[in-house]
Amino acid sequence: METVASIPRYLALDVGSKRIGIAVSDELGLTAQPVLTLERRRNPREDLRSIARLCRRFGVAGIVVGNPLSLTGEVGPQAARVQVFAAELGELAGLPIHLWDERLTTHEAHQLLYEAGHARQDHRSVVDQVAATLILQSFLDHLADRPAESS
Repeated sequence: METVASIPRYLALDVGSKRIGIAVSDELGLTAQPVLTLERRRNPREDLRSIARLCRRFGVAGIVVGNPLSLTGEVGPQAARVQVFAAELGELAGLPIHLWDERLTTHEAHQLLYEAGHARQDHRSVVDQVAATLILQSFLDHLADRPAESS
């Protein structure tokens, strides 16, 4: 009997200075699902530990971190902070980190929420989760478009 290779799950983060939006891929690796919005704590180590626990809970094979490059594609101060955070998380969780271009995802998340009828003042609680979901879905779509590795 042939065994089906398990499809890796990914956790995605939209890292902000006040909140971190978190999403996870489904068991089939096809869709991104919002998980929660983590309110940042004073000690960034606590945030890292909370995310590492989520990685274990969902059994993920890697972490996709939204890389907030400038519109010209350059690494600004926020992108530099996110990259340091991502590197520390990868070390703590023992998982590969995939930095993923997240330009305009927060804007797109606000637009989706607005179109779904959510009042602008209600966006704060979910916009980071939606942004993380958009980041992860873009990453998953990219993986699906790659030709399969031949064995």
